[in-house]
Amino acid sequence: MSGAGAAIAPAGAAQRQRERRSGDAPEVSPVPLIFRIVAMISFIYLLLPAVIVVLAGLNSGNYLTFPPEGLSLKWIQAFLTSDIFLPAYLYSLRLGFVTMIISTLLGTMTAIFLTRVSFPGRSVVRAFFLAPLLLPGLVLGLALYVYYLNGPIPGLSRTFGGMLIGHILVTMPFVIGTVSAALYSFDISLEEAARSLGAGPLHAFMSVTFPNIKSGITAGSLFAFIVSFGQFDLSLMLATPNNTPLPFAMYSSLRYQFEPTSAAAGAFAIALVVLSMVLTSRVTNLSKFGGIKFS
Repeated sequence: MSGAGAAIAPAGAAQRQRERRSGDAPEVSPVPLIFRIVAMISFIYLLLPAVIVVLAGLNSGNYLTFPPEGLSLKWIQAFLTSDIFLPAYLYSLRLGFVTMIISTLLGTMTAIFLTRVSFPGRSVVRAFFLAPLLLPGLVLGLALYVYYLNGPIPGLSRTFGGMLIGHILVTMPFVIGTVSAALYSFDISLEEAARSLGAGPLHAFMSVTFPNIKSGITAGSLFAFIVSFGQFDLSLMLATPNNTPLPFAMYSSLRYQFEPTSAAAGAFAIALVVLSMVLTSRVTNLSKFGGIKFS
């Protein structure tokens, strides 16, 4: 009986010790209610313009007003049959897709170079690549326009190639930033181990490094597409009647007429951005990048 009691006593002591340890462990305090309310209000405030644009595009009236007079799809049909907005939408889609591919490739290579190669003036080079984020878009567009007119390569002014160069300059900093953040958290010894086992530089990068920084590359490419698709400042300086992106077409329409077709075009642009984010979150795990979860 005494042996059983002796066996139970240590067990009870161990149980009390575990309880004391669990009681001493700091508990994670929940987010205060006031912070939740402020976050929800801010979220609604940021989404409200998009909701207004969508409802204005579904307006049954003849003018761009809010609240809408009723709900109708006639302006959606007008957008799909428009000789101005639909070509501009397809032009922006093509421009954004090409910009995304080139910016992702160049930005990824630049980020790898800036994070792995130490040389005098590296911070200056990094600031040079990130400078388009600080420069006003109109200033950059005007500088490109003047350079195209007086530069060594004639014919770039008011062309798709000239517009593409400007969009790449604006979107590359986003790719460089996201990929650099992913590379800084990557253990390069893993790639070195693959190289020591006989893998070549490209094979080691694609099999070891790329899967670990894929979320940063995907986030950068998504930012590049969204920024390029909605770029207005460069379009204002570099667009032509035959090369008109959607933001400039919407601006021109609102200057001379106030019909809801431009709002319907904006609704399609919002739908494209939301669709691209949803598809990106499904094909890759963006929650690994910066602790962000898109699902």
